[in-house]
Amino acid sequence: MIFDVTAIGVLISLLMNSVNLGIVVKNMLSAGEKKLEERLVKAETKMVEYDRRIQSLEGELKHLPDRDAAHRLELAIEKMNGRLDTMAEALKPVASTNQRLQEFLLEQGQK
Repeated sequence: MIFDVTAIGVLISLLMNSVNLGIVVKNMLSAGEKKLEERLVKAETKMVEYDRRIQSLEGELKHLPDRDAAHRLELAIEKMNGRLDTMAEALKPVASTNQRLQEFLLEQGQK
């Protein structure tokens, strides 16, 4: 089996062309992967940003009253309103006495 130099050159050329074809096919197939990887990296950075924002919101929500606490606050405010209404009714006679006393003093001052 004696190989001719031209036959060896043809085999080497065929081998190199096969390798080049394989590289071209790989590059064509991996072009989509690169785009997907870029999109994945962008999505991961957005997810990290959203995670931080959610954590900060959760931290702020911990300080707010829950449903039961808000209901207790409403009841306490209604109780205070009732007491203020009672005080307003109790102060009406005092206000009318003050009004009469002021009128009396003005009449005395005019004489």
